[in-house]
Amino acid sequence: MTEVYPFLGVRYNQERVGDLGSVVCPPYDVISAEEQRGYYDKSEYNVVRLEHGLELPEDEATDNKHIRANTTFNEWLSTGILQTDAVPSFYIHEHIFTYQNMRKRRLGLVACIRLEQWESKVVFPHENTVPGIKSDRLELMRASKANFSPLLSLYEDPGERVAKLLVSQTKRRPMIDFVEAGEAHRLWMSNEPEFVQRVGHFLAPKPIYIADGHHRYETALAYRDERQQSASSGSEGDAFNFVMMTLVSFSDPGLVVLPVHRLVRGISSATLAALSSRLESFFQVESYPLGETGLPEVPGATTRVVGLEPERIVGLKLRPSVSLEEAMPEGHSEAYQKLDVSIVQHLVIEKLIASGEKGNIAYTPDAEQARKQVESGAYQLAFLLNPVAVRTIKAIADANDRMPGKSTYFYPKLPTGLVINRLAGRL
Repeated sequence: MTEVYPFLGVRYNQERVGDLGSVVCPPYDVISAEEQRGYYDKSEYNVVRLEHGLELPEDEATDNKHIRANTTFNEWLSTGILQTDAVPSFYIHEHIFTYQNMRKRRLGLVACIRLEQWESKVVFPHENTVPGIKSDRLELMRASKANFSPLLSLYEDPGERVAKLLVSQTKRRPMIDFVEAGEAHRLWMSNEPEFVQRVGHFLAPKPIYIADGHHRYETALAYRDERQQSASSGSEGDAFNFVMMTLVSFSDPGLVVLPVHRLVRGISSATLAALSSRLESFFQVESYPLGETGLPEVPGATTRVVGLEPERIVGLKLRPSVSLEEAMPEGHSEAYQKLDVSIVQHLVIEKLIASGEKGNIAYTPDAEQARKQVESGAYQLAFLLNPVAVRTIKAIADANDRMPGKSTYFYPKLPTGLVINRLAGRL
């Protein structure tokens, strides 16, 4: 059973910080070094100082970015830059953005979810994670005892019962309403007993599927286990037993999933010279000229490759004779084997290129950026992938399988800084 609870959100005091667009930032994992500096310069109160602080050459165990984040967090709480709401509440977040020249709206419920081990089949992952990232996030959680950014998670909502409840709350004037980088954000706080009870009732039998935030969820599990072991007299209501999520329905019309393209370098000249002929053993190969702008589509292609032929884009279509069961690592579901990203990862990058050394593979959801990286010489090849359908993501999770890491990019990213959840005391 999924346990969904309101919580005492920590939010910016708008009278003190002014424009809220100046103090939010994306989650840590999509912030480049240049963007990190930009958020620092945007406002002295930008949440990047908590979510993804700068590393300094003189950092040490007793003075580092995580210690500074905690110091800043407590300073902002004590001086009124951040304020804690008086009543445990759900928060409804309306995110309005433009995608492919169309205006879209995504509606999410910000709540605390009781942490469950994967084996309980209450919360489902769909992607693999990297240990190094989790270690960094755990250090921040230990220092700050807070969730600064919510996970994005999905749930089934037949009959749109939850959606109707959320929409009913948006008829009121929002407590937060601002625009940042062309995206509009509105936030409502709801703590009426009937609303809280009905939301909890409708979501209780629904599994939760993590869309964005696998590392943060596994970090929260590790932190909970640490706290439970060290607590002399803990209870199920302790805040560290929960994690903050923004829950969005699978059927939400504003749910957009982009592919994550692969950039590869470090390929030997001999491997690169032989690659085209080796690819033909597994794929039907079609080549098209590259214009100055844009990337030609190749209908039915598993992937499109930039850099394989000069000034051309190459489409690869898997040959019907190829046995994916034999080509893939053992233990994966049929849904996993048919994924374009799985085919490119295992059949091309690992088997034909074998360029898995650290630093030789990069990822981007921006196809044009991938092309530029190849044309500049920073990378040798770019594999442009097709988006994964939301239902396919659910099928992978339901099969107790996980896609290769960096397979999906839910667009746009949730902002960090709308609501913060403290992990000290009781929920």
